[in-house]
Amino acid sequence: MLYSYEECMKKYHSDYRIKQAVKDGTLYKYAPGIYSDRKYESDTAIIRKKYPKAVFTLNSAFYYQGLTDTIPSYYYLATDKDAAKITDKNVKQIFDNYNSLDIGVEIKRYSGDDIRLFSKERLLIELIRNKNKQPFDYYKEIISSYRRMTDELDFMLVEEYAEKLPKTKSVMETIQMEVL
Repeated sequence: MLYSYEECMKKYHSDYRIKQAVKDGTLYKYAPGIYSDRKYESDTAIIRKKYPKAVFTLNSAFYYQGLTDTIPSYYYLATDKDAAKITDKNVKQIFDNYNSLDIGVEIKRYSGDDIRLFSKERLLIELIRNKNKQPFDYYKEIISSYRRMTDELDFMLVEEYAEKLPKTKSVMETIQMEVL
């Protein structure tokens, strides 16, 4: 199980005892302020513990939602516009400037961990909003995935989310032309 530094302090009562537990091998340090009682932890679990309010988005979420089989080079995380800058070199941070970070967020089990990511409906909007930032072949691969699952998607939710996000009209027009 993963623990924050504060949780370790409650359990071990001092910084010295935490360091001793790490030295003895009863506790493992994965990142500053992130510890575990297990020798191996997944990257997604560590990221979730380090950034509990962040949401997996774009390339990461496309992969975790099964829309592509391309493993992303980075972990793409959406955070509030006022969040501190993430300095982890394996993370690409996308700031949410529209107070819409909680729109379309779901918890999904991935490789034994619960991760926060955008739903397929929200990701469709994010894909279209970021169309020019994606390689053309990658964009077409994901659009093709959406075409195959039109019966599974809740287009009322897509419309509801699109109305709360920027570029509503162009997003809905693109969905009409490229997905439906």
